[in-house]
Amino acid sequence: TPVIESTGSGGGFKLFCAGVGEEHPDITNASRAVKKSEIERCAKNGVEKITEVKVGYDGIVVANSKKGKRMEITRKQIFLALAKDVPNAEGKLVANPNQKWSDIDPSLPDTKIEVLGPPPTSGTRDAFAELALEGGCKQFPQIKALKKGDDKMGIAKDKKKYKAICHSIREDGAYIDAGENDNLIIQKLNANPDAFGVFGFSFLDQNSDTVQGSLIDGKEPLFEAIADGSYPVS
Repeated sequence: TPVIESTGSGGGFKLFCAGVGEEHPDITNASRAVKKSEIERCAKNGVEKITEVKVGYDGIVVANSKKGKRMEITRKQIFLALAKDVPNAEGKLVANPNQKWSDIDPSLPDTKIEVLGPPPTSGTRDAFAELALEGGCKQFPQIKALKKGDDKMGIAKDKKKYKAICHSIREDGAYIDAGENDNLIIQKLNANPDAFGVFGFSFLDQNSDTVQGSLIDGKEPLFEAIADGSYPVS
């Protein structure tokens, strides 16, 4: 009898790469591509032949209750809302001081930043960090320069530091780890119209009677916009 277990993408790869045999999974399903470090871990444990099959496209939404106003936001603003460290007016990295959306931009709601989203083991979280957070992070020239180095700016290449800045989510309560349970996020959004949730497009689609997806960089999270890649968090 096939055994099917539910884990996050990272947790699934951990089990998949632990070894070969009946006690290890033969297939793991993820909402992102396999990482180089995971391929290396697999090889170390004798899992040498891996076939990666892309089965479809997905989009990640930042959604809120239809009782609240629909948000229009940019990836840069998402980074400034949720990153652990952000540049201040002088361009120096500081612990994220933004408490309200309006602290980032007066056009955004004058409400506390409260975002429920997936945990670090989740592929949705990885993809959100790579597409949304990093998408906003690299719009700061002094941070972007760390990726490849910039002699004119006097910045040496430091990919590790670049990734740490662009992918680290704040831990002061503004971002709430809601586990792997997207249904729970939907319930909490309906209870609090000021809160936002981060999850895959299908949950927005299934709950479109109660929640709405924010426009990101002017694009609405629609099936067609995700399929053609024009929605930026696809």
